[in-house]
Amino acid sequence: MSTDIKGITALQEEVDHWIQTVGVRYFNELTNMAQLSEEVGEVARIIARRYGEQSEKESDKSKDLGEELADVLFVVVCLANQTGTDLQTAWEKRMEKKTSRDKDRHKNNEKLK
Repeated sequence: MSTDIKGITALQEEVDHWIQTVGVRYFNELTNMAQLSEEVGEVARIIARRYGEQSEKESDKSKDLGEELADVLFVVVCLANQTGTDLQTAWEKRMEKKTSRDKDRHKNNEKLK
């Protein structure tokens, strides 16, 4: 089951090329983990204020959710690259597991009807 549309592999290669040519080097894993937490927090802030019950500050209204999600993705790909993780393979394994585990679970969930 391959879901490599643009390609997770191509995405990993694109990020690695950018790091090597523009970014100089990868930040260490702990720095990237902290950066990932920061980026996820920015996504959470937008979601909470735009779609949740919190009011949205005027300064937050111009924030682009897509760009913030892309920041999260970028750091995830950096972490995968620097730890030698093949995200394409991991994605395929995860989707197979979720599909076999959950194929009837969600269909039979009364809360989702």
